[in-house]
Amino acid sequence: GAIWTTSMMDIMALLQDGKVSLGFIGGAEVDRFGNLNTTYIREKEQSSIRLPGSGGGSDIASLSKRFVIIMKHEKRRFVEKVSYITSPGYGDGKGWREKNGLRGGGPCAVITTNGILRFDTETKEMILHMIHPGVTVETVIGNTGWNLKCAPQIEKTKPPMRSELRIVRKYDPLGFWTGKRRLQF
Repeated sequence: GAIWTTSMMDIMALLQDGKVSLGFIGGAEVDRFGNLNTTYIREKEQSSIRLPGSGGGSDIASLSKRFVIIMKHEKRRFVEKVSYITSPGYGDGKGWREKNGLRGGGPCAVITTNGILRFDTETKEMILHMIHPGVTVETVIGNTGWNLKCAPQIEKTKPPMRSELRIVRKYDPLGFWTGKRRLQF
């Protein structure tokens, strides 16, 4: 039922042509400026853990008009500075993307298991804007590896509307993505 099934080359061409308005990516680590790491994590001075790498994430981060980061909110993942920048966010702050010739607009939001964070328009630093029901601001701050700033008014995320749930269920009738049913392969 897909409108278009295509190759990775076609997707990369769309990115290169500036035709991707919004990308979605994740990673093993993210820092306060939205830089993502999917390459390796330094554990100690002389050891590191090798990860899968970019897989197109760097292309999405560099060339899409903007992108959303989706991650589990854990202190070991939300670090002051990533071990390696695989997919660039705002580097070290305002003006970094432009200085380095990145066409895309950078990250616009981070959706986590605890809430939603956005980026300050001046500093380009991540700021807590919303928390999910049952989560406290203290929980989010405690699971972040830097002094996380908060918006003046922290809102609670709203549950999905019935019309939105209908759409999700229409396109995921077996619950593959929503986890409602276990599929047998």
